[in-house]
Amino acid sequence: MADRSYRAAPRSALRIEPLGDITAIFDRRSMQTHLVVSPMPQIIAMMDNGPCNAALLAKRLAMAFDIESEGDAKAILAERLAELAAMGLVAEEA
Repeated sequence: MADRSYRAAPRSALRIEPLGDITAIFDRRSMQTHLVVSPMPQIIAMMDNGPCNAALLAKRLAMAFDIESEGDAKAILAERLAELAAMGLVAEEA
């Protein structure tokens, strides 16, 4: 499977509120509230710099959180990106 690129919803479309161990994300476009856990909010935050795929996202997260190995993270991040896309919080780039 190819490493798909995704773009986060515009920041103005989302209201993100941390609630302890979970985060509520209200999508103003769909009027839906999503309850998520880490690393979903961090993934959305890392996508503020433009569209990215799992490999680029792994690099951004590794730099931000001083992680040495990105390799194992790519497959996991690809799954999380697909989940965020299913929720409508990110969109696949054409």
